[in-house]
Amino acid sequence: MIVVVVAILGAAAGIGGLLVWAGVRGVVVLDPAALADGRLGRYMDRLVLRSALAIGGGLFGLWSTRWIVVGVVAAGLGWWAPAWRSSRGDHQREVDLVEAIASWTEQIRDTLAAANGLEHAIGATASLAPAPIAAAVERLAARTDYERLPDALRRFADEVDHASADFVVAALVIAAEQQARDLGALLGNLADSARDEARMRTRVWVGRARTRSAVRIITVVIVSFVLALIAFNREYLRPYDTAGGQLVLCVIVMSFIGSFVAMQRLARIATPERFTAARR
Repeated sequence: MIVVVVAILGAAAGIGGLLVWAGVRGVVVLDPAALADGRLGRYMDRLVLRSALAIGGGLFGLWSTRWIVVGVVAAGLGWWAPAWRSSRGDHQREVDLVEAIASWTEQIRDTLAAANGLEHAIGATASLAPAPIAAAVERLAARTDYERLPDALRRFADEVDHASADFVVAALVIAAEQQARDLGALLGNLADSARDEARMRTRVWVGRARTRSAVRIITVVIVSFVLALIAFNREYLRPYDTAGGQLVLCVIVMSFIGSFVAMQRLARIATPERFTAARR
């Protein structure tokens, strides 16, 4: 019973720490806008999965070792496990989004020659927009019927939430407000830049595969070694049963976690900040 209470208190403390960290960093834990487009259900599914893995991992770690440090680490591994699994999917979604922005930009460029104004060109692409941004383009086309085009475009940029889309929106806003010259050539250059970004991301992702593989291999080897010691040579780990041993174990675990986080960051691709966010 005491173990269960400690596990619950540890989970509550961990969640509280995460919320404090999110508040300090300005990270949105639950976006109210998720209610409007169905993201809340997916968010809750991920939350339930992560909570189940964290609680299960924490209880298993406490039951197998009777060490609070191991229980907390196991809970943390369970919580972040889905994020490790989805890293490749996130990369592919990012590349698909950039490619979709480039394709839609080319569609507008090609439609402008035969369209009766920019609003008509956007409406003509609503049914042809690539899947990653199709819903956002349809809402943009619908807003042009009752909103000023620049305002509708800025809301579209907020929905897509990508720096490449911001450049396209900026060009369209300037064209709508100031009648920019040679808009077709500008849109073509922006589409080429977006495709270059997608190719660059793929090259960087492949180039950093060795770092990601090293992180996975080291993690698996260390966890397997510790589990083998717990299962077959528990006497070797007896010094960690004391309070001093737990303190030493905490220092060791924090050193490994810091090393893994540093290696994981080496494999990330930094996303540029949206420049239109500065205007708010």
